[in-house]
Amino acid sequence: MMLQVLLVEDDIDLATAVVDYLALEDIQCDHAANGVAGLSLIQSHAYQVIILDLNLPKMDGLKVCNEMRSEGNDTPVIMLTARDTLDDKVTGFGVGADDYLVKPFAMAELIVRLQALAKRRSGQVKKLHVADLELDLQLKQATRDGQPLKLSPIALKLLELLMRQSPAAVSRQALIQHVWGDEQPDSNALKVHIHNLRKQIDKPNQTELLTTVVGFGFALTDAKSCP
Repeated sequence: MMLQVLLVEDDIDLATAVVDYLALEDIQCDHAANGVAGLSLIQSHAYQVIILDLNLPKMDGLKVCNEMRSEGNDTPVIMLTARDTLDDKVTGFGVGADDYLVKPFAMAELIVRLQALAKRRSGQVKKLHVADLELDLQLKQATRDGQPLKLSPIALKLLELLMRQSPAAVSRQALIQHVWGDEQPDSNALKVHIHNLRKQIDKPNQTELLTTVVGFGFALTDAKSCP
């Protein structure tokens, strides 16, 4: 599966070079030129890694990273900075950065770090759990309380993203992007698939796990883990 990353960088020449280089490595890279636009893409899309410049217009990289972490988004972040000081790195790690690259950097090193961070979310995890709901990523089989669920391939994709982000909510747009990409489905497609997914996950006499976040999207939440 092609790696999906986001680059938030206001240096257009550098951004163009990075996007073009990543494309040669079969890595799809979206780009935002300021922090506000970057945060908006982070909130509406499911990326495997985010490359985030420290000094950005409108909202700096530290604030973007802090905001996404406060919203429950655990996508790995590589922070780009022109300053190679310990204080900068401590501050960045403090708001949730996973790695640092100091400008100028070698493109080959960026690739290696992207691939390493992406494995934290996809390559290494074999099974996902929320309460008594389990998704085996290798077998593409979901169970609840040990009982297999009958899920379509699209429902499995939706469930995987919801479980990865749990207990945080996932926006409707992020779910649509994850399943259909740029080929937008019929207006009711997501609603129908979520309805069918809910019927399988939350059967009568079971604790409800799949909840609707009005005006935003959906979340998988274990009620027992909530305060």
